[in-house]
Amino acid sequence: MHTRTLGQGLQVSAIGLGAMGMSQSYGPNPGSREDMIAVLRGAVERGVTFIDTAEVYGPYVNEELVGEAVQPIRDQVVIATKFGWHIADGAAQGVDSRPEQIRRVADESLRRLRTDVIDLFYQHRVDPDVPIEDVAGTVGELVQAGKVRHFGLSEAGAATIRRAHAVFPVTAVQSEYSLWTRDPEPEVLPTLAELGIGFVPFSPLGKGFLTGTVDSGTAFGEGDIRRTIPRFTAENREANQALVDHVRAVAAAKQATPGQVALAWLLAQQPWIVPIPGTRRLNRVEENAAATTVPLSADEVADLNAAAARIGVRGNRYNDRGMAMVGL
Repeated sequence: MHTRTLGQGLQVSAIGLGAMGMSQSYGPNPGSREDMIAVLRGAVERGVTFIDTAEVYGPYVNEELVGEAVQPIRDQVVIATKFGWHIADGAAQGVDSRPEQIRRVADESLRRLRTDVIDLFYQHRVDPDVPIEDVAGTVGELVQAGKVRHFGLSEAGAATIRRAHAVFPVTAVQSEYSLWTRDPEPEVLPTLAELGIGFVPFSPLGKGFLTGTVDSGTAFGEGDIRRTIPRFTAENREANQALVDHVRAVAAAKQATPGQVALAWLLAQQPWIVPIPGTRRLNRVEENAAATTVPLSADEVADLNAAAARIGVRGNRYNDRGMAMVGL
């Protein structure tokens, strides 16, 4: 696995690992806690050393899982976690990025992660009630105190990114981005290129859809977040299938999987883009990591872009409440 460089010189594996699904959002886990620790450690052994978590995943238990898994190999891993929620009764009850909350979350995340420093600390969602300058300044103080190394934002709009970066350098912005989610392209990606900030796409495989393993007949179990997402209604999945079929055809020609082509497309966009596909299976970690060996020509990238533009995508990527929280 080769590395890529985000902003402020932060080097990470070219493909990361999103750990959220090990604790929530995709229904019952097929493996035990010990199995997930084995997946996390196995990923690191295979060069996937950029691991993404958050206090709200679980909540709390995902950070604890990651902390236990990487404690013996902490010096090999870049850990990203996130703040910015008011958590009560076991769930997020709105955003909270007040400076005192950020400091409290940092201390609690350090404890759960069994480490003395957070490599990358994202604001999970923009808090409209707290000036982003105060958020950036607070994280900057945590960096000066040695508790945090780098500052990031998640799902923020271009103007917010600029305001934050003017106060304290932003290392990375994390947002949903894939062949069927192109929202960051008009404003966010050009802003990052100008300011020298890295980009970390989450859900780079379209929450599984771009792997070709989900179709209109797939039944999502209890606790699967896709049951709440308009894009994943049976009708919309049927309409969106044409894009997956095109990706599958490209993959077959390259003796790759559809998921590998989807990741390779992201890697081809910019050298400072680092996708973090999530999985609970080591064979999927291996498959995703091998996407770095699937080069796409300029013609193949153009072909995929043309297909995505021609086919389009039906349905929003979040429900109305979720959509209201992005791009602020």
